[in-house]
Amino acid sequence: MSSDRSAQSAAASSAPVWLPPRVVVVMGVSGSGKTTVASGLNNLLGWTFQEGDGLHPPANVEKMAAGIPLTDEDRWPWLDKCRAWLDECATSGTGCVLSCSALKRVYRDRLRAGGTDIVFLFLKVPQDILANRMMQRKDHYMPPSLLGSQLEALELPGPDEHAIELEMSETPAGEVAHALEALKADHQKSIRKAGF
Repeated sequence: MSSDRSAQSAAASSAPVWLPPRVVVVMGVSGSGKTTVASGLNNLLGWTFQEGDGLHPPANVEKMAAGIPLTDEDRWPWLDKCRAWLDECATSGTGCVLSCSALKRVYRDRLRAGGTDIVFLFLKVPQDILANRMMQRKDHYMPPSLLGSQLEALELPGPDEHAIELEMSETPAGEVAHALEALKADHQKSIRKAGF
């Protein structure tokens, strides 16, 4: 690549990124990179970011730290907190990104119950890589032993859901870039659908 072309590429990568405000949930099992992608989008777009794990009540955190899978009854109050945060962002008109496992269809329906149009970014990562990532993590309450139960609970988003499936990239930066391009393409698709 010529030096001129390299300079142009570097300038493009550092140029401000703009998209109309969206309500985005980065979903997937533990270890899929939800926080990395969501915080990366926050840095690029300036949209408000919320770590979904931070909204869990202490009892849920203690349960998971002990290697006990959460039940639906454990999750409902947490999902309602997540939904309230998403709805508040939608009402204020600010773009936002929430990292949230959202494993089952009923969980995603719970997040949509307020009528907010949510774009789900589903991070699809091979099981062996998930396990390796979880083994390497430090200071996180989710033990690797719970990965199996999460994979069993996972229900892939259906064609009637506003969801985008993202394959794993080689680097965290690549995953964030992939997510950004997917959101741009989804925005263009919505423009064409609206007839503009």
